[in-house]
Amino acid sequence: MTGGALARLVRHGARERRGASERCDLCDAPTEAGHRHLYATAREEVLCACQACALLFTQDGAGRDTCLLIPRRRLRLEPVPTRELGVPVGLAFFVPRTDGGVMAHYPSPAGATRWQVDPAAWQATVDRHPPLDTLTAEVEALLVDTAWGHRHHWIVPIDDCFRLVALVRREWTGLSGGSRVWPAVDHFFAELAEGPALGR
Repeated sequence: MTGGALARLVRHGARERRGASERCDLCDAPTEAGHRHLYATAREEVLCACQACALLFTQDGAGRDTCLLIPRRRLRLEPVPTRELGVPVGLAFFVPRTDGGVMAHYPSPAGATRWQVDPAAWQATVDRHPPLDTLTAEVEALLVDTAWGHRHHWIVPIDDCFRLVALVRREWTGLSGGSRVWPAVDHFFAELAEGPALGR
């Protein structure tokens, strides 16, 4: 996630908290509540889309792999062991790429740190957890939180992951995160659990 994309997401969140209306990043029309998002792959940036513009990207290949409609599916999974995937922390997300690779990310006060997952390790994980084989490349992720004994394992849209990155960056203080960041992360996952399990 680029610094510019992260800053944009923070601004979007600030507008939502103020009740200010967002606008479509393609045609500049006002967007409705619960509007869809697109993912600009080259810039690694989430874009807001009005209903009319979102419909243009509902067919496979409509964005020529440069601008993809982000699904809305949220699916809670049985625990997925991630130690063999090289995760050094308990909070991370994994995004399959169109080239067949998988990038792991973990939120930090500086944004999202990333590394390439070993292909054999990822395939072994998928073999043990078949729902992971349904992830849509670039726009869906395996999101896990095992910090402090948590057992959160989800398939989520990539914009949920970006929201989490922005949240951690905004709330983190000091060397260990301070008193605000982990309650905020807990609230993020509580909202996932309480929200609807939306389809694609």
